[in-house]
Amino acid sequence: MGRIVGGFAMSHVLGAPQGVEAQSERVFEGMKRLGARLRALKPDVLVIISSDHLNNFSLDRPTPVGIGVDDGFTPYGDMGLPLDPVKGAPDFARGLVAFLDDEAASLSGVRPDHGMMIPLGIVDPGHGLAVVPFYLNTVFAEALEPAQSYALGGRLRAYVETLRPPAEKTVVLAGGGLSHWLGVPQEGRVNAEWDEAFIADLVEGRGEALARLSNAEILRDAGNGGLEVNAWIALAGTMPGCRGERIFYEAVPEWASGMGGVALMP
Repeated sequence: MGRIVGGFAMSHVLGAPQGVEAQSERVFEGMKRLGARLRALKPDVLVIISSDHLNNFSLDRPTPVGIGVDDGFTPYGDMGLPLDPVKGAPDFARGLVAFLDDEAASLSGVRPDHGMMIPLGIVDPGHGLAVVPFYLNTVFAEALEPAQSYALGGRLRAYVETLRPPAEKTVVLAGGGLSHWLGVPQEGRVNAEWDEAFIADLVEGRGEALARLSNAEILRDAGNGGLEVNAWIALAGTMPGCRGERIFYEAVPEWASGMGGVALMP
């Protein structure tokens, strides 16, 4: 059977350093440390769980859960990000779609936006890893609830452990969060207390507690952008009970986001 050899999560925005130079340096250094830890595991496949920002999907064509199955991916290029191609893992991805059956859509031709490309640019700057984009979209009205996200992570783990080759090493990277409000009157607010508690639950192996949250609670306490932590909850589902380490955390209202990164190890 295959193995999930590590799991990581990080916020997927980066803002201008002006006015927050010390914080931005700590965030960027933390992201680089996280990336070095991930690369040291030498994964055969990197599954990145994150959301799209209505660049590939639209409200009249919702795709709450989807998996990119192409040989490679051209980034969308939003936020001025490079257009260098990303290598895919089509055998893994197509097998995962078949395993999940009607739980996830098979996606061809997607162009990952900053939700995936900022984390990928940090952890795999040379684009040498084989990547499976796993979209867990939180911009749709029928977004998955945390319990469903956690269960979906468990299904990913079951696929790796039952159907992938014995020597294959998989790493899971979640992108998004933490607390942030976008396009609403509270934009710029960060709930650092909520972020810290969420991170503590994750790294202390209390993923099941996070799965008991509701999207309504997350919206109230962490904002509409905070729903992206469903990707972190899905990560917890792939590594149930596993503990880890907080790599960094900074509340950065100037970037309208709580900025954090964690590592989980089996």
